[in-house]
Amino acid sequence: MQKKDKNHIELANAIRFLSADAVEKAKSGHPGMPMGMADVAVVLFKKFLKFDASAPNWPDRDRLILSAGHGSMLLYSLAYLTGYKDITINQIKRFRQLGSKTAGHPEYGLASCVETTTGPLGQGIGNAVGMAIAERLLANKYKKNIINHCTYVIAGDGCLMEGISQEAISLAGHLKLKKLIILFDDNQISIDGPTSLATSDNQIARFRASGWNAEKINGHRPEQIERSLKKAQTSQKPSLIACKTIIGYGSPNKQGTEATHGAPLGQDEVSATRRQLNWKHEPFEIPSRILKIWRKIGMRNYRTRKQWESNLKKSKHANEFLRQINGNLPKNWEKELNDLKKSFQHEATDWATRKSSQKVLENLTKNIPSLLGGSADLTGSNLTKTSQLKSIKPGQFTGKYIYYGVREHAMAATMNGIALHKGFIPYGGTFLIFTDYCRNSIRLSALMSQQVIYVMTHDSIGLGEDGPTHQPIEQLPGLRAIPNLFVFRPADVMETIECWNLAIKRRNGPSLLSLSRQNLPIVRTDLINKNLSSKGGYVIAGKHKNPKVVILATGSEVSIALKTREKLEKTKITTNVISLPCWELFDEQQESYREKILGKNSLCVSIEAASPFGWEKYVGRNGIIISMNSFGESAPAEDLYKHFGITAERIVQKIKKKIR
Repeated sequence: MQKKDKNHIELANAIRFLSADAVEKAKSGHPGMPMGMADVAVVLFKKFLKFDASAPNWPDRDRLILSAGHGSMLLYSLAYLTGYKDITINQIKRFRQLGSKTAGHPEYGLASCVETTTGPLGQGIGNAVGMAIAERLLANKYKKNIINHCTYVIAGDGCLMEGISQEAISLAGHLKLKKLIILFDDNQISIDGPTSLATSDNQIARFRASGWNAEKINGHRPEQIERSLKKAQTSQKPSLIACKTIIGYGSPNKQGTEATHGAPLGQDEVSATRRQLNWKHEPFEIPSRILKIWRKIGMRNYRTRKQWESNLKKSKHANEFLRQINGNLPKNWEKELNDLKKSFQHEATDWATRKSSQKVLENLTKNIPSLLGGSADLTGSNLTKTSQLKSIKPGQFTGKYIYYGVREHAMAATMNGIALHKGFIPYGGTFLIFTDYCRNSIRLSALMSQQVIYVMTHDSIGLGEDGPTHQPIEQLPGLRAIPNLFVFRPADVMETIECWNLAIKRRNGPSLLSLSRQNLPIVRTDLINKNLSSKGGYVIAGKHKNPKVVILATGSEVSIALKTREKLEKTKITTNVISLPCWELFDEQQESYREKILGKNSLCVSIEAASPFGWEKYVGRNGIIISMNSFGESAPAEDLYKHFGITAERIVQKIKKKIR
């Protein structure tokens, strides 16, 4: 056996036993995938992956995404072995424990080796498409000596079964994302058993049909792995390398079975595996010779990284690149937006808030070059494309607008990847009802605190004739339940401008704009110099200190609330109206402010053409909630509001009945 072959085996076994030992100590986890993919990982890290363990945030590093996130010990083992400072042997020993950086599934922000939070299968593939798009766009702008890196994905059978994977690979193939490479852990085992229980897909044919290069290799043969990676790096298409592996490789009694997938091997089997692979070291012990080789691998791109830094300093684009990659906004963007706001002060602008959003985007895309837009085949309905934005085309990355097609889930996951890569603020649109198709990705953008902006239109029964399949009812409370997601539902063009302003400035989490299809009257013409939406809720009409009635409303129902107030005031019932464009911001305000807004002894009434869930915290037990308690109907919007009793006349009747 040649020396290099022996080194490869020992380097791979270091991964295998760190993974098996950590899972065993934790008494939970997934040892099978790391043990099976160890050979692939050695070749990738030793000869191909451009990274520097001493500089984990190097902008031009290759991205490695573990889409099969349950195999997290593969990533943590590699991070420790190559010398990432935050992944120590103690962190490996604390795998899956409270407060450790080595969480059960990779969590972005905990460990510097983690490029994205994975666990929900297929998400990493979608994220990788976004990262690869960002790389191509930046490479087109700044050229190869500043941006020239690959995006690698380790995916499993489960990832490729998930529907999101087809959406993502189809988009990637269409766009010809040539620097995107998926390493498929083709072990043909899932939690239930052999994948043949549930699928018989020909993945090679599938990927080729989607515009990818695809081939099968033996995932335990280093020479085959190396040859395929070389080919993939120079391909003009995205590449799939199906690595035939044995799950739990080396386990004499459990390898190749579901027994290694999601449970510890057991102490006896770990000992047997040590004997099988001739690993004579104690748990968590890596021989100094092997660790030294691994640490050299971790530093093999040190000079490359230093040269890159030198190239950047010499570049005339250095300042602009650093501004863009760090997410710093141009100086005058907010002034330009405020000027736009002033221009609508005396105009009759009875627009749908989707139309108002388009007007805002015309301003923002002109003044913020890092905005990257898109829509899931609803560009003309979401109104997300502006005159400033050219579209990205297959193999041509000169534009800043993505036609995502009917791929809502992949769109949301792709936007997460774009944000994670850094350099752009992604926004994308579909109908609010279809947030159900994107929900997992929306949740992950909130979990990872990423600035992603969701432009969701047709947000109520007000969309009309398309009927209950397209009319969102339960979506708003469901979205508001996601921690760290700001849901904005503006009432008119003024609030739309303010909500966009807040979404652009929000760096530590996603924002979702819920926008109307139907035209809405302008309800705000005063206090133009202030962003009243910044506190989430404010008095939009009425100045009573102790009003008899306080009406709270969002979006398209604010105008109904104002009409209701007019009728109540005519009958000497003192009424204030509160516009509540963002619950999350309102809940962040001091209790004194919220009490002042809501009143202490007032009858609180909420109006929103959606599920009533959540409104009770504002109106109290004795309040009135005007809402939807059923699905919608197919009819013109005006008829629907009358049919469901969401009119000023009906609401006045309910209020008067309550206060008698």
